[in-house]
This record gives sequence, C-alpha cells and structure tokens, in this order.
Amino acid sequence: MASLYLNRLNPEQRQQLIQQLHEAQHGHCFICEQDVDLVVHKDEIDIDHVVPLKVGGKDDPSNFALTHASCNRSKQASNLEVARVLQRFARLKEQLAEENRAPNLGDLLKREGGGNQALGFKLEGDEVVYSFSALGDNTLYRVPNYKDELSGFRYFFAKVPIEYLAHDARINPRAIGANISKLVEEFHQGRPQLHVPLAWIASTEGKSAIHIFDGQHKAAAQILLGVKRLPVRVFIDPDPETLITANTNAGTTLKQVAFDKSVQRHLGSTLYWDRIDRFQKETSRQEEDLSFSERDLVSYYKGQSREIKRYILDSVRDWVTSHPDNRLRDFIDFGGRGKERPLSYSTIDKTFYSFFIYQEVLETPINWRFEEGENARELEKSQILALMNLIADEIYVGKFDPEVGTDKIESRLQKGEDFAFPHLRAFRMSKEEILYNWLRYVQQIAKMYFISTGKPIVEEKLFQYHFPEQLWENIRHFVRNLAALPFWVNRDLSATAFGGKQVNNYWQTVFESGKTPQGVQVLAQPLNLIELIK
Repeated sequence: MASLYLNRLNPEQRQQLIQQLHEAQHGHCFICEQDVDLVVHKDEIDIDHVVPLKVGGKDDPSNFALTHASCNRSKQASNLEVARVLQRFARLKEQLAEENRAPNLGDLLKREGGGNQALGFKLEGDEVVYSFSALGDNTLYRVPNYKDELSGFRYFFAKVPIEYLAHDARINPRAIGANISKLVEEFHQGRPQLHVPLAWIASTEGKSAIHIFDGQHKAAAQILLGVKRLPVRVFIDPDPETLITANTNAGTTLKQVAFDKSVQRHLGSTLYWDRIDRFQKETSRQEEDLSFSERDLVSYYKGQSREIKRYILDSVRDWVTSHPDNRLRDFIDFGGRGKERPLSYSTIDKTFYSFFIYQEVLETPINWRFEEGENARELEKSQILALMNLIADEIYVGKFDPEVGTDKIESRLQKGEDFAFPHLRAFRMSKEEILYNWLRYVQQIAKMYFISTGKPIVEEKLFQYHFPEQLWENIRHFVRNLAALPFWVNRDLSATAFGGKQVNNYWQTVFESGKTPQGVQVLAQPLNLIELIK
C-alpha cells in the first residue's frame, strides 16, 4: 500500500529521512543487515513500512525502515521484521549449502548459542527436580513425573532455556523445510501453536542434554524470532527404537509429516542397524560379529519381515545417497521437484535404486568376503555410486547451470529464449520418463557384456557382480554417445517430444523406432546399442 506520508515529501525532506534512518540503523539494511552506502547505493534504496499499513502499521517515520531495493522487492514477507528473520535463515542455508545440506534445528541452536549445556536433574518419587545452574539459575525446580499410559514412558513438562536443548538428528534427520516461513509469520502475529516439541533425556548420566526429536519446525520458528526458552515435553529414558519407528511411521504410513523420501530412507537405514545391534545382543554375539545373513534377520524378527526387508534396502539407498563422494548429489533436489536442480530424489528412487538394487534379502553372511572386496551388498553400493559419478561427469558437472535451473524451459524455448546446449541436454536427459528408458539400456549393456564373456549371472543381482574395466568403458561410451545425439538440443521438439510430461512407453517407442507414437520424427534412426558403446 502506497505511503501518503512519503508522497508528500520533497526531495530534500526525503533525503533527510534517508539520512536519519541510515544513522538509526547504523548504516545497515533493515532486511539483510548488510551495509548500505548512501553514495554507492544511491538509486537502489527503498523506504518501507516495517509493519504493513494493511495490518495496522502507522504511516509515519516511527514505522519506516531503510532497505536495499533488491532486498525489499525480493523479501519473503510483507512485515519487514519477519523478512529480516527469514533473511537470516536464508544466509544460514547458503552457508550450509557448501556442505551439500540444509539447516536443521541443531544448526539453528548452534547459531543462537544453544545446545551447549547438559541438565542436572534427579528423580524423587513422582517428581523431577532440576536446575539451570550453568546459567546462574540455581533454583531447584520441581515438576510432576508422569507416565504415558500407552508406551509406559515417563515424562515431564518444562520450559527450557535453548542452551540445554539439542537436536536429535538420528531420530529426526529432517532438514528445516520451506514451511518455516509460514510458522514464523504465525508466531510473529501472536498465534500460539498447540504442538509442544518432544524430547528425551537420559537419567543414567546424572547430566544430560535435552534432545528434541519431534516438533523441530515450531521450535525453530520460535528461536528465529528470538525466543530463548521453549516449553518441551521430555521423555525420560525412552526406547530409541520406538521413537525412530514412531517418527518413521508419522512420515510414511500415517502421512502426518511430509517426509522427503530421502529422509524416510535414512530412518529406515537407522532402524536396520538398530535391528542388527539388537539381534547381536539377544543372540549373545560380539559387536563385530556379522556372520549372519539378511535372511537370518528377517526370520528372527517374526511378524516384521516386510519392515526388515525395507530397512535393509533403505540402508543401501541411504549409503549411496549420502556418500560424500557422490557427485550426482549436487544435481538432486531432495525436497521434491524444485526449479534449480534437474533430478528429484523420487526420480533417483524410481530409476537407479529400483533398477540396480537387488530387491530380495541375501542368504550369505553380512560380512561375506568383505575383506576381499567381493561382498555382494558392498559391491552393489559401490558400483551404483560409480555409475552415478560416471553419469554426473558426462552430463552434469560443468554443464548444467543451477543458476539457470529448470523452470519452464520448454515453454521459454518456444518463446525464443536460448539456453546453452550442455544445460538443455542435461535438463532433457533428466526427465524421469526419459532417464527411466536410457538407464534401462545401461542395464542391458551390462547384461550383454556378461553374456558375451560367457559368465552366468542372476539378472536381478546385476550390480552385485564385479564390473570389469571394459564394461565401464562400454557404459561410458554409451552415455557419451547418447548425450552427443543432436535431438537433445533441437528446440523445435520443445512443443512435441519434449512438451509436457510423457509416459515411459512414449520414450521407449522413440528410442526403438526414432519416432513418437504420433509419428513425429525425433531420431534419424532408432538407437543401436552396439554402435553406441563404440
């Protein structure tokens, strides 16, 4: 809403107001908190209302702030105080992007000086007694010690300084999502949320951090707004496996939380290793004893066979996804289908992981031939990683530009906009229905190689067989030659073959016949795998 006050100012009065606001803000932009130079930024400065007029803000200097024009026009909220908070969070995201991850509650606590103290407490009958003595508060607080009637876990409620709070990334590995902005808005407008963060504490240690495992978004929103003490429901000595399972189910079967698939896989992997640890203890094995099979685990946990099988496969997916040497990671959007990266995690799950991970449990011991480098699961994981890196090097690294991204590329092409050929090629080769088909050809090339050398294999276990160097060369030649085909950069196909999302069979027809099901010529000739591996 336009400001009548500002519109009445003459140029000299406006400049005086800019000078006053500049001094009051110590020379910083109200939103990004970076320097504002009145000479360098002369024509790129805005004066705006801190509290918008439409929600009752005053139209006078007490409600004005000075900002960079670019910050004001790209702000994430109409209220400048909220916009400043979200800009701080955006800077934290930028810092952690260098580590190829997004912020979680632990990162936010660390930035605000939290997560660095353990709570001293004791249990006295039906009470919990504690003190925040590390902060100079030696008061002995006494609160009821309740028992959850369903889980049997003991718990208490407390308002806890952030110094005593930590984030449990094992139980809740989720990053803070985009919905944090809406929560910040809600809290800033004084609308309380019913959900209280859930946490756990260990009584056996005498002192323990309070580990938040649920409700991190609401906790994060309050911390971003400067709250220094949070109400928390704290469980005492809960079974961690129960908490992990509950958190996993919340994002899968119950659909209570929008867990990314990658987060679900990570939780499944955690549960897999927890089940191994439990199996070892209950069968009196040493920690390093892995001389039992995946089948043994499934048989031992009767009634949980489907879950155990899923945990086993999740551990494979999670290992490949989170491996620090995975160069394809930089081109995967783990939160869905964004506008900056060409691949979604869902696409990776439906192609690489569905095609190349053996979907049944193994009968051989988990540590079988591990030292010789011939362990089936380890070989499978390392070779899927190697394939991802090969594809990343040939198609994405130094070719796909995240600054350009993926937003409406085909429609922009139709309007005459140009894109660098390597970027356009990478974008088009990443479409799920297209990737689905050409990765199938990688699978066929590997099978053809083993057949041609006379080696019998179980096709479903393809990546559990050692790929010799020549096979890797064949795969590299295929990917390189496929990427070199001119149709990937044909702008005329933006309204036909590449227009909209197609089904998998559509591109199978294109690759097998050279034409779309509607008869549009796409390839000069059908794909020939023998020629493409040369």
